Formats: sequence, C-alpha cells, structure tokens
Amino acid sequence: MTAVQRTPLLVFLLGSLTAFAPMSIDMYLPALPTLERVLETDASRLQLTLASFFLAFSLGQLFYGPLSDRYGRKSPLYASLSLFIAASLGCALVSSVDALIALRFLQAFGACAGIVIARAIVRDSFATPEAARMYAAMMLVMGVAPMVAPLLGGQLLNLFGWHSIFVTLALYGGICLFMLHRHLPETLAPQLRQPLVLSRVLKGYGHLLRQHRFRGFALTSSLSMAGLYAFIAASPFVFITYYRIPAEHFGWLFGINAFWLILASQLNGRMVQRVRPLRLLKTSLLLQAAAGLVMATMAWTGWGGMWGILPPLFLGTFCLGFVLPNATILAMEPYQAQAGSASALYGTIGSMAGAVAAGTVSALQGHDAKTLCTVMAVCSLLSCLRSRFLREDD
Repeated sequence: MTAVQRTPLLVFLLGSLTAFAPMSIDMYLPALPTLERVLETDASRLQLTLASFFLAFSLGQLFYGPLSDRYGRKSPLYASLSLFIAASLGCALVSSVDALIALRFLQAFGACAGIVIARAIVRDSFATPEAARMYAAMMLVMGVAPMVAPLLGGQLLNLFGWHSIFVTLALYGGICLFMLHRHLPETLAPQLRQPLVLSRVLKGYGHLLRQHRFRGFALTSSLSMAGLYAFIAASPFVFITYYRIPAEHFGWLFGINAFWLILASQLNGRMVQRVRPLRLLKTSLLLQAAAGLVMATMAWTGWGGMWGILPPLFLGTFCLGFVLPNATILAMEPYQAQAGSASALYGTIGSMAGAVAAGTVSALQGHDAKTLCTVMAVCSLLSCLRSRFLREDD
C-alpha cells in the first residue's frame, strides 16, 4: 500500500472514475429521439436502455465492493474498465433496441466499479474532514460530465452519427485505464484486506443494512437522487419532443442544470468546515422538497410553460449538490475496514432507486412535463420526510 496525498492529478483521476455513469448516460441522451427512429422502436422501449443501465450499475457495485476489499483497489478497476470499453464498442454496432438494452447492461456493469472504488480510496486515504473536502473536489470533476457530455453527444450526433457517441465512450474508458496504470498507487494495505467468502460478504451486507445510521443516510440520499434519475430518463423526450428544443441545444439546458450541482458541491466543501454536515443535509432536503412541489404545480397548471418549471428544477439540483457529499460522508464514516463493501451497498441502494424512478417514468409513458415533475416531486418529498429521523450518533 502506497500513501497518497490530495493532488490535482488524484482529484482528476478519482473524479473521472466517478464520472463514468454521467458520461455513459448523458452523452447519448440527445441521440434518443434519433435512435427511436433508426432502431424502429418507441420512447418507452428506449427508456429501458436507461433502466437496464441503472439496474446493472446497482447490482455490479455489490460485486466490486467485496472484490476490492479482497484484492485491492486497482485490480478490479482493470477488469471493469476493460469490460466497459468492450461493451461501449458493442453498443456502437447494434441494429436493434434489444441488443442495445443488453449491451447497456454490460456497459454499466463495467462502469460501476469506478464510483465504488473511488469512494473506498478516499476512505482508505483521508480522515473525515479531509475526506469531505476530497468528495467535494471529486464532485467538481464529476459535475463537469453532465455539462460536457450532452453537449459533446449532440455535436457528435450531428457530425458523425450516433455510433460515434459510443466510440467516444470507449476512448474515455481507455484513457482512464491508462491513467490508472500510470498514476494511481494501491491504497489498501495487505493487512486490511478481507477474505472473499460469500457467506461473509452477505453477512457484512446484512450487518450494514441493520445499522440505522447507514440505512438512513443511504435511503435519504437515494430518494433525493432518484428524482434526478427520473429527469435523466425523461428529459430528452420532454424537452426535445414535447417542448421541441433542437437536439444540439438540449445539451445546453442539461449543462446549465448540472452547473448548479457543481456550484453547490463546491460551496458545501467550504461550508462543511463551519456548519455540521447533518444540518446542511436536512436544510437542503427541505428546500429541494419545496422546489419539487413548485415545479409540479407549474407543470400541471401550465403557468410559464417550459420556463415555469426550469427555476424550481435548477433549485432542486442545487440542493442535491449539498445532499450527496454530506450523506455519503455521514454514511461511510464508521466503516474503515469495510469501506469497499459499504461504498458498494451505498451505491447499490442509490442506483436501485434510480432504476425504479426511471422504470416508473417509462411505465407511466412519462413523455410530458406533468408526469416527470410529479415523479421528481414525490422523490424529494419522501427524501425530506426520511431525513427528519436522521441522527449522527446512531
């Protein structure tokens, strides 16, 4: 195990590893209406490519967490990034929506190791105050992905066609694989590695789920994040098809929304030194719930059209930038020896909530603002209600 220090290169690499999900999802969002036509399918069927991604992303984390606790942080990353690259190239060659659903599942299974192991590396290397600042710095890098990915995807779609989006994702995976090999040392000491025994792994997950603190913060964060997953699944059809925004301009709207997430995460990195993380978390969730109610009201009444729902949407995303880092550090803090498994289970709960939210939007034929805004409002309200029972001393 080699000691690591917080350097710009480390922040960039770990942030890039956590950004596999937003890069893989957001870059191809502008192409969904095009894929609907090219693959001769419908919007609800295409939304299953997102649901399958979220499902594999959640289940895969349960696999990579214990694996990284047993074999260290780097070896599982080598395997997962290789799978991601291969699946991305496969997506570029599909001719049916069923093949795309299957390959997106495999792509997500390769992508999910990055965020699990990046969180575990931070837990290996930094104490709580520095870890909170590290998470904020990583979120800055990760937050750039939702801004850049749809813009890049829209331009690639216009210039080279939808196939180029998945080829570009494969190149992104290759660059991260190279940087991992050259610049990231192993952070898990041999004496801290855990035996890989299925019964012990399941027992460890069961122990984590029985902890009121871990369960509470994971569920609260997941419900808050689920609204964003619903937005990701439905927004191309709501804004490109329903509100008739050109595909190449959709990325700007998506990027502006992501900007508020980045801004909040950076403000949180400064405020957490003066304000307790739990207080920041609860206040943010209350504001997010209020924004969700306003957004749903504007959608159902039609006041302001698209411009009526955008301000509360941006406010809700801004609040999420405070929710995610604080909930993560509060959930992970007590579990140094199980950092990989705790990170995996934490991420799985979040991704499963996202899969349910995306599946719900698809089942409700959520291609209009009313359905989307209602689902997002319900998610934020449930998260806010759950947060009322959270305590740091559990």
